[in-house]
Amino acid sequence: MNREMTAPETKAQSEQPAIFRKFLFWLAVATAATVPALVLRYTGARPDPVIDAAIFGVAILAAGFMLSWGAESAEGQISSGLILAAVALITVLPEYAVDLYYAWRAGQDPGSNYVHYAAANMTGANRLLVGIGWPLLVLLNWIRTRDRAIGLAPVNGTEIAFLLLPTIYAFVILLRDRISIFDAAVLIAMFGLYVWRVSRLPEVEDQDEDDEPGLAAAIEQLPAGRQWALMGALTVVAATVIFLSAEPFAEAMVDSGRVLGIDEFLLIQWLAPLASEAPAVTVAVLFVLSMRPAAGLTMMISDKINQWTLLVGMLPLAMSVGAGALTALPLDSRQHEEFFLTAAQSLFGIALLLRLRLGLAGAASLALLFTVQVTLAFTFRDDQARTIQTLTWLAWAYIVLAALIVAVNLDRLKLLKTGFFGKRRSPIPRRLQ
Repeated sequence: MNREMTAPETKAQSEQPAIFRKFLFWLAVATAATVPALVLRYTGARPDPVIDAAIFGVAILAAGFMLSWGAESAEGQISSGLILAAVALITVLPEYAVDLYYAWRAGQDPGSNYVHYAAANMTGANRLLVGIGWPLLVLLNWIRTRDRAIGLAPVNGTEIAFLLLPTIYAFVILLRDRISIFDAAVLIAMFGLYVWRVSRLPEVEDQDEDDEPGLAAAIEQLPAGRQWALMGALTVVAATVIFLSAEPFAEAMVDSGRVLGIDEFLLIQWLAPLASEAPAVTVAVLFVLSMRPAAGLTMMISDKINQWTLLVGMLPLAMSVGAGALTALPLDSRQHEEFFLTAAQSLFGIALLLRLRLGLAGAASLALLFTVQVTLAFTFRDDQARTIQTLTWLAWAYIVLAALIVAVNLDRLKLLKTGFFGKRRSPIPRRLQ
């Protein structure tokens, strides 16, 4: 028996062609953005280090977006708990490619600066995610809704608890001033435990059906077979572009610093992650713009867990592959303090989340402290002793602030127990709308 279509169904059907055309347009733009990098890679031409860095960086960025579209579409086909970890991994794949290349080269030449570059890129990416990514979501949410905070549900204790684990373990690593194969096993096991935990969580239905669909919704209009074919094609093409672009981009960043007269260490620590982290941040921003701020912030926390466990753990493995033998990634005095500061910032971020909200004040403090550390890093770039001293003081500032917040919110610590052992429903929707 026929029935009249409801208003939402009529609206959804009328939007489908427009959504698909929009997807095809941006797919064409992303594909075109990778072409110059592939040409340079195939011909071996290197016009100029700065131009090379821009071309390969744009290609990595475009490939990251392709990966994110495929991952978002898979949310409609795979358990929401598993896809949460998968999206976190896929959207930061560009960061993995660049950082693991530096670690691999460090293994080939242990006495070179590549050892420092690997640590610099990892710490910079982690601090950028928390110092800029988290506050950006709060700011955009305030501009869009005038809400002064992004509120999380008690179910988000899982993300907060599993961010605390590697943060505490980071201080253990600092006692030995190296990231060893044993540390790699522990951190990767933490990530595996996180994936296992979220895989056991119940599904949650997407209740925001009236939101404007995003690009991933266009893929879901296709029959199941074609969806998987397109998602697979996006993944293969994007992964190939990232694999081919990672090495020239990483080397171009080093050479650009020399050409521009800027410390290449600082460029690798702060500029390279801007390109490699952009897809992950953009996906979270789209959640916020689609009136899903809690989902966006949860995804950013998941990305931080991913990098603070799996990425850090894979660095000594990549270095061992380059060296042809098991080895550890050493942390000299500068890298010790960089790692210390990264762990301290993570601790402060966790403290801010204990009340299950990140407000304008907390976001502003994260952004301000991050701006201070970057500004001072460039100010004292020629004074190693002063730089190390500055990093130390900033790290202790984070720790003191975290301790004060925890002292005021002691009753909230039970949230961590719930996060590890309690049941919850994942707030991440099955697809980005």
